[in-house]
Amino acid sequence: MQPIDPHSPGVMPSGLHASVVDQMGLAIGAGEWAAGSVMRIEELEERYGVSRSVIREVLRVLASMGMVESRRRVGVQVLPATEWNLYDRQVIRWRLASPGRVAQLRSLTELRTAVEPQAARLAALRAPVADASELMGLAGKLWAAGQDGDTELFLALDIQFHRLVLSSSGNEMFGKLNSLVAEVLTGRTHYSLMPEHPHDEALQLHVDVASAIQRRNPVDAHHSMLAIMERAMTEMSTLWDEAAHK
Repeated sequence: MQPIDPHSPGVMPSGLHASVVDQMGLAIGAGEWAAGSVMRIEELEERYGVSRSVIREVLRVLASMGMVESRRRVGVQVLPATEWNLYDRQVIRWRLASPGRVAQLRSLTELRTAVEPQAARLAALRAPVADASELMGLAGKLWAAGQDGDTELFLALDIQFHRLVLSSSGNEMFGKLNSLVAEVLTGRTHYSLMPEHPHDEALQLHVDVASAIQRRNPVDAHHSMLAIMERAMTEMSTLWDEAAHK
């Protein structure tokens, strides 16, 4: 059998397509192409050093996310952010990497504030015993990681904790928001929008949420999760103010 030439027509080198999708998504997210801008395929071929077939496939992916649209006699036009699939994990990641990350984090945290306290309330009513026990274990591990200053472990455990609350709610729509929450928590950590060491009150609130769910107390579960969300907003607001005055 003859080896496949990776440069032959119709064959895409491994990782190239994903790389160009990521580069173009980041550029659009950062506003390098403003809404209404027209992209010329020939210019994109030259800019990214890839074939026309690769560019066309990349544009199809971006179009599926609502970021661009092919228009007859016009070309490929960049759409306003209001048209994007703002719940898509990649779109969230690109927006968090942009100069507008603060506004994106604020929007996402406001959404979490609306959803996660209700998810915790429902989890207190519906969570399987095994899930409630796992939440208590995660809350304890979170406390230890926070006290030790292990940022990466704390992030991983925090993502697990909030993902489990969402799934334990028994509401499949809430459960599907787990990737969004993971991106918010990751973005806050990687862009230094988290306190260097989690406050004891924040750690205790996670324990309180888990305890309320295990005790089947929906009112306490809702209240404690709401307190976590409000604290996150306060922490970010303080950090934003500090950054603005540097």
